[in-house]
Amino acid sequence: MISIREQAYGLNVALYNEFTLEDFNEFEEAALKCAKTIRRPDMLLDLSLLKDFTLDMAVEQLKFMREHEDEFGRIAIVVDDVWIKLAARLSGLITQSHPKYFDEVAEAQAWLLGEAGE
Repeated sequence: MISIREQAYGLNVALYNEFTLEDFNEFEEAALKCAKTIRRPDMLLDLSLLKDFTLDMAVEQLKFMREHEDEFGRIAIVVDDVWIKLAARLSGLITQSHPKYFDEVAEAQAWLLGEAGE
C-alpha cells in the first residue's frame, strides 16, 4: 500500500506492507507530475513499515530511476529493516542517485527542509 502527499519541496511517500507494481505505477505518475511543477523536486521515502516488494515492481523502479534520475533532487529514505535497506542501497548503486538514509521521518523531513546541519 502507498500514501503520497505533496509538499513544498516535492513528495512524501510512505509505503506499507508490500510495495506492488500497482503502487509503483501510482508513485511514478505522482513523481512525474511533481517534476512538471517543481524543478528537481526532493522526495522523502518512508520505508519503515514496508515488509516486502514484488520483483516486477523492483524492475520497473530501476528502469524509472535510470530514465528519470536527473529530474529529481535529494532523496531521503527512512528505513529500519536491514534487507529493505540493502535493496535500497543496491538500487542506488545501479543508478546515479545518492539518497541519504535516516532512522526517523522527522530527521529526514528536517534535512529536506534545510533545518538539519547539512
